[in-house]
Amino acid sequence: MKKLGASCDWDRTSFTMDPAMSEAVIDTFIHLYNKGLVYRGIRMVNWDPKGLTAVSDEEVIRKEVNQKLYYIRYRVAGEDGFITIATTRPETIMADSAICINPNDERYTHLHGKKVLVPLINREIPVILDEYVTMDFGTGCLKVTPAHDLNDYELGIKHKLQVIDILNDNGTLNEKAEILVGEDRFAARKKIAVMLEEAGNLDKIEDYKSQVGYSERTDAVIEPKLSLQWFVKMGDMAKPALDYVLNGEVRLIPDKFINTYKHWMENVKDWCISRQLWWGQQIPAWYLPNGEFVVAKTREEAFEKAKALSPGLSIGELKQDEDVVDTWFSSWLWPISVFDPTVCGNPGAEGNEELNYYYPTNDLVTAPEILFFWVARMIMAGHEFREQAPFRNVYLTGIVRDKLGRKMSKSLGNSPDPIGLIEQYGADGVRVGMLLCSPAGNDLMFDESYCEQGRNFTNKIWNAFRLVKGWEVDATLENKNQVTIDWFRSRLNESLAEIEELFAQYRLSDALMTTYKLVWDDFCAWYLEMVKPAYQQPIDAATYNATVSFFGELLKLLHPYMPFLTEELWHDEEVFGKRGEKDCIVVADYPAITATPDTKLLKEIEIVKTVISEIRNIRNTKQISPKEALTLSIHANSGIAFDTYAPVICKLANISEITMVQEKLSGAASFIAGTDEFFVPLSGSIDAEAERERISKELEYLQGFLKSVDAKLANERFVQNAKPDIIDNERKKKADAEQKIRILEESLKSL
Repeated sequence: MKKLGASCDWDRTSFTMDPAMSEAVIDTFIHLYNKGLVYRGIRMVNWDPKGLTAVSDEEVIRKEVNQKLYYIRYRVAGEDGFITIATTRPETIMADSAICINPNDERYTHLHGKKVLVPLINREIPVILDEYVTMDFGTGCLKVTPAHDLNDYELGIKHKLQVIDILNDNGTLNEKAEILVGEDRFAARKKIAVMLEEAGNLDKIEDYKSQVGYSERTDAVIEPKLSLQWFVKMGDMAKPALDYVLNGEVRLIPDKFINTYKHWMENVKDWCISRQLWWGQQIPAWYLPNGEFVVAKTREEAFEKAKALSPGLSIGELKQDEDVVDTWFSSWLWPISVFDPTVCGNPGAEGNEELNYYYPTNDLVTAPEILFFWVARMIMAGHEFREQAPFRNVYLTGIVRDKLGRKMSKSLGNSPDPIGLIEQYGADGVRVGMLLCSPAGNDLMFDESYCEQGRNFTNKIWNAFRLVKGWEVDATLENKNQVTIDWFRSRLNESLAEIEELFAQYRLSDALMTTYKLVWDDFCAWYLEMVKPAYQQPIDAATYNATVSFFGELLKLLHPYMPFLTEELWHDEEVFGKRGEKDCIVVADYPAITATPDTKLLKEIEIVKTVISEIRNIRNTKQISPKEALTLSIHANSGIAFDTYAPVICKLANISEITMVQEKLSGAASFIAGTDEFFVPLSGSIDAEAERERISKELEYLQGFLKSVDAKLANERFVQNAKPDIIDNERKKKADAEQKIRILEESLKSL
């Protein structure tokens, strides 16, 4: 948008921010100016020729575009020879100040100390030497245009070259160009190519791809431009902001961004804070008719300062700078200004009660692309005005991409309609889908199937709730599920510890997956199946109350991911009773670990689950109906009291009788769970060949596993550096594998 002229009737103040925030920005500007950290000068900036304003680096969108590479011949002054350069911007040759070659490039040693003529205008420019030039890129010769390229500008300062700005603010050529004056830069590019060819200065044109900066606001091609702007000196402010991160006071998550942050802060450049826009906080600088200026909060204060420079001055002769400050110049004050704007610009100020309570906060969640532009600057402002970083942890999210890895955009048409997704999968389903594919700091490879998975999860919870809600309670019944209840309580506490650890590491996606498995696998697939009564039969009160209590804890655990479903179920009076008006799950206490998990019970139930799964697998492979009861014989080696778990095994595997045996059972399907052997007698004969093949495959796998464990334990570095519990675990794996191998080898012999 072009800046509105003085004839506009609109009031500038209608485009400014809240008065208190505005005052905070002004105070900060004046404070930094008085410290010598804010200055006015001519520097290279990103210029938007359509918006007619300088823009920040984060407002420049880099795009790969197809261009032309023009090979242009410059005549050597006083000689017949030529030097050829390659450029994508032939329209800027009139602003050339030198031709640069690498001093080590033997092809051009004859040009040392020579001058060349700029084509079409025949202005002499020197040949300079600098190792900045890459010898194997292009022709190895570089045209140096200090007014229209940032790198050329730095090179021009180093070699004290003339700066010739041939472009007007709107991207047209000015009179310094000498030719094509008034032409748009891109129209001039086409015309000058023709002129160069006609003059014999165009060697060839090649297709070329390169990155070009576009204005995020207007989509105009950005023009590097020397401009009189306001800047903040960043060097002194960057050091403490870097130290906060390097010494761990501010933690970047994931920590892979520390090196990026360090590189930025160690190579920081002065910050252009002025913008040629109508909206925003106007810069508090006031100009005298002779061009001098003063910095003050109000016109009256500026007038008092200006009278010292020009005693006969009238207040009406003062003119305020029409530029406004960059939006980040107000945003970097955010952690302070939202609580007490008066502290901004006033280091050492005590601050109000809110600021002292909330500052610093714990966590900031933001995107990596504004790590420097916002995060680092907030740390700078916090150190300047509070001598303390504004937050302790910075969680950096990724970019949402499609499943092919492409960044979502309107032009590609690969961005889903969020409302459509919610209508199809539900708001909670979409939330879960997004979180399942969102590892910290990495891009999100979005796939609609994740939303489908989220919807299926909500359906699972809803159906499980309906199951529990439909149970009829009989207070006279004995509780026969205490072992199962104790197991799930331990499993819940074990999961809570794991989830807390994942949250501490900001692994939100992993925390959700742990919760997902706890609910879907442990609670729905196992616990409810273990405790649910027979069809149309009542359940005992103790089991029901424990189940409802578990369900309440799981809903609280799920609430951050699924706020709508969990709040709805939380208020079900039939299950949880009537709740108070403010007794909502959103303010309920998050589940806490209530006891140390019973690791022995957890391990034994895992064996039981394996036994049930193996029996079900036998039914499937032998095509035995689930309704047909089977018997089970156990040759125990581990010391597990299987009689404790017999009711669960019989119920879920449809086993009519469990017997303990001392010898292997012939003519039965067998399997191993842990180090124990299990036999399921079958009415028909066992296919010895098929059984031999199955055991051989399992034996081959275990032998390979044992080999890998032995290799790890034989590694001296591993044994010396690993924690004792890790080494003990590996040795236990070795012993278990060896025992299973012995059992399988014996089974193979018996066949």
